[in-house]
Amino acid sequence: MIDHVHDLAAVRDATERLLAAVARLDNAAVAAPSRLPGWSRGHVLAHVSRNADALVNVLAGRPMYASAELRDADIERDAPRALDAQLTDLAESSARFLEQAAAPADWSRTVTMRNGVTDSASRIPFRRLAEVELHHVDLGIGYELEDLPAEFTDRYIAFLARRFTGNPDVPAFALTATGGGRWTTGRTEGTPVAVTGPAPALLGWLAGRRDGAGLHTDANPLPALPPL
Repeated sequence: MIDHVHDLAAVRDATERLLAAVARLDNAAVAAPSRLPGWSRGHVLAHVSRNADALVNVLAGRPMYASAELRDADIERDAPRALDAQLTDLAESSARFLEQAAAPADWSRTVTMRNGVTDSASRIPFRRLAEVELHHVDLGIGYELEDLPAEFTDRYIAFLARRFTGNPDVPAFALTATGGGRWTTGRTEGTPVAVTGPAPALLGWLAGRRDGAGLHTDANPLPALPPL
């Protein structure tokens, strides 16, 4: 059962952690490379801000982005900004998302994301939470996958496992997290390959943030998964 109220509270907490961490940077650090290939930390922050506005559009029944080209252009436009401008934009765009999400609404309705993907409106707060948490890690400023709340880690593994289920380009996998948690993903035919390890390592591999080091499996090396 999706609890959007619970998830919105988690978004607030994650946003506060991100804002506090970014406030400790300086202009040079914002301009430095992030962990995402080809993106500075400014690119990551601009993306997180523009994602908040895009999800406002989704909740309001508008297209998420006017176009893929404009989405990319907005990130490139905003990436070079100084720290103060990045912080202000991140705080204000996050507040706009939370304000839109606080409006009375039918949370069971179906909404449309990028590329025609549809989902329940009730899952939008969790999608925002994933953006804030993972891109905080992507900044490379001391917040790691191991620092993510355990509840979020388990839920995001399940979310990613569902996304890859039935994908013909992903072998069948049976995932087991050390200390609990089991998921299946990939192709639905064939004997699943067992993959076991700490939940943060599983999340990192599924999310394309790690290469599978630290996971135990008969499939060595683990394949790179399709982009999200």
